[in-house]
Amino acid sequence: MSSKTHIMVVDDDPDLVESVCMKLSTGDYRITKAYDGMDAFEKIKQEKPDLVLLDVMMPRKNGYELCNELKNDPQYKDIMVVLLTAVADNVPSTSYTHLDGKSTLADDYIAKPIDLDKLSEIVRDNLAR
Repeated sequence: MSSKTHIMVVDDDPDLVESVCMKLSTGDYRITKAYDGMDAFEKIKQEKPDLVLLDVMMPRKNGYELCNELKNDPQYKDIMVVLLTAVADNVPSTSYTHLDGKSTLADDYIAKPIDLDKLSEIVRDNLAR
């Protein structure tokens, strides 16, 4: 098994997943990808990552649901979760609310559109905790 830090990138936008993975590949990380919350949870059960970059607005299982499932499960609660969110811009047109974001158990978040340099910094900072 690899000793590299394992990061999972979860977003239903394949282009965003690829750009984040390319940016993080310059670090010493092992990266896996998932494209919705259900896919991510299955992969997390197979091989627990150290950190999950998790989109909020996704089909099948949204990021808030997955984050809270992970953080409330003793087996997964130590996985760092950083939410990738455009929710603030979309609250009027979706079922997502500001309260959802405030009540989540995520370790950190970054707003979309994502500044990839800022994301790298957030990943480093959270993994250093």
